[in-house]
Amino acid sequence: MLFCLNNHGIYPIDSASDNKNHFNHKYQRCLRVVFPVIDQPPTRQSVMNLNKENYKHSDLTDKIIKGFYTVYNELGHGFLEKVYENALYHELTENGLSVVKQRPIKVYYDDVEVGSYFADLWVEDLVIVELKAASQLNKISEVQLVNYLKATDIEVGLLFNFGDKAEIKRRVFSNSCSL
Repeated sequence: MLFCLNNHGIYPIDSASDNKNHFNHKYQRCLRVVFPVIDQPPTRQSVMNLNKENYKHSDLTDKIIKGFYTVYNELGHGFLEKVYENALYHELTENGLSVVKQRPIKVYYDDVEVGSYFADLWVEDLVIVELKAASQLNKISEVQLVNYLKATDIEVGLLFNFGDKAEIKRRVFSNSCSL
């Protein structure tokens, strides 16, 4: 069964007519969640496989996360963000990934450029990586990452914190809602 989660609640989508009713509104963004019908209790491996299938670009994000932990384990915490940016850039490019540092992101309102930001790392034109070196992550950092996704065609973002403990947040934002 397919469900839609939007600003009005959670709706089961059972037919094409239901699909139109719940997606024909001003806000075309939604979250698609598929709950498989399971005849027997899931095993740990089946749950891991299901999660991997539901994560967009999971193979790539796995490589990026591995790189994050490699850098964190080597450098620890206490450096400025720029040090971690340079180290993670080096780690990812050494592992064959295409990475751009400080890629500009322009924000438009009513077809007028109203601001610009810089993504810390832009990996394979598929994932934005935002880095922090704070004692802990906060909601503002998560919102910043989601806004970067909103302002681009990129749908997957990773937020890494090189703080007292390593922290990772993964965010997905889709500009379309097609089933």
